[in-house]
Amino acid sequence: MVKMSVDPVQVMSGQVNELKVTPSSNGESRGPWEEKEFDQDHLGLTTKPKSPKPENAVTIAVSSRVLFRTEREQKVFEQKGVEEYLQYQVEHENEPFAPGPAFPFVKALETVNSRLREMYPQSEELFDIVLVTYNHAHVGIRLINTINHHNLFIERFCMTGGSSPIGYLKAWHTNLYLSADAEKVREALAEGIAAATMFMPEKLTEVSESQLRVAFDGDAVLFSDESERIFKAHGLDKFFEHEREHEDTLLDHGPLKGFLEALGKLQKKFYAKGHRLDCPIRTYLVTARSAASSGIRALKTLRAWGLEIDEALFLAGAPKGPMLEKIRPHIYFDDQMFHVEGAAEMGTVAAHVPYGIAQKQPCKKSTNA
Repeated sequence: MVKMSVDPVQVMSGQVNELKVTPSSNGESRGPWEEKEFDQDHLGLTTKPKSPKPENAVTIAVSSRVLFRTEREQKVFEQKGVEEYLQYQVEHENEPFAPGPAFPFVKALETVNSRLREMYPQSEELFDIVLVTYNHAHVGIRLINTINHHNLFIERFCMTGGSSPIGYLKAWHTNLYLSADAEKVREALAEGIAAATMFMPEKLTEVSESQLRVAFDGDAVLFSDESERIFKAHGLDKFFEHEREHEDTLLDHGPLKGFLEALGKLQKKFYAKGHRLDCPIRTYLVTARSAASSGIRALKTLRAWGLEIDEALFLAGAPKGPMLEKIRPHIYFDDQMFHVEGAAEMGTVAAHVPYGIAQKQPCKKSTNA
């Protein structure tokens, strides 16, 4: 099993030498000058598209420690303190950070936005990315330089100077928060914000440059942990019995249901233009449930919610890593570290959702890489 580091932003082992990046999708060099989705300043020069209003957008809040690789800077902070850390950042502000585990996901969001702007030039129903960091404003120059270096379209910053960002996340109408700080992720979940802790795999599988792929576990991620509680308390046979008896009873929602709804809302905009088969968003359910014994309740619940999953994989307890290696999602969400580790071992960027009964069970202690 792959070794997970205590600090999620540290690489499990080795270094990722290259991360394939898609061409910029922020609109700076696409299409004619007169396209409607671009603004022109008073000199007639084209500028970047406007950020949508938070209430209209699908807001993705991403920590700087998962969007970029900041292990070296984190060590300076831990070993020498905040003052030398800030001085180090100022001295290196013209050196861009390398891409982190959330980077391909953010680039895929921008690819989807580019397609949406082409079809709906006036619409603000887009992904809106907010960079969230505990950093002091002094570090902002290096972050902006890095964003420009990688040609990202991130206009919204939330630099808290060490304070908790949770209140700001609520003000942004955040649909998903990705962080390296497990405590802040739990705090966000407690406030009803979909959130997950991200990890960098030892190796990194190349992902699609034209289609955003998001994979979800079922219980305690999309659904509540009701059925998982039955399994933990009474075993597999009782779990199957419970699912058969409650086949027509909908599962309650889990912490990431709202994010799947947001993805589905954007998917339908493509479907309305005849792009169901080549939609740049694709979703996956990857669950340890068995199809015949317990899968029907999950599918009926999704259908009753009005949600479509493009692909559903019922693995009946088989390892998820090999399936995820074939899917190659930009991100995979699971509530159990065992599955997160298995996914990472196969090169998938996995995110832990610390929700439900599985968090109260003893688990194998992670070790340093």
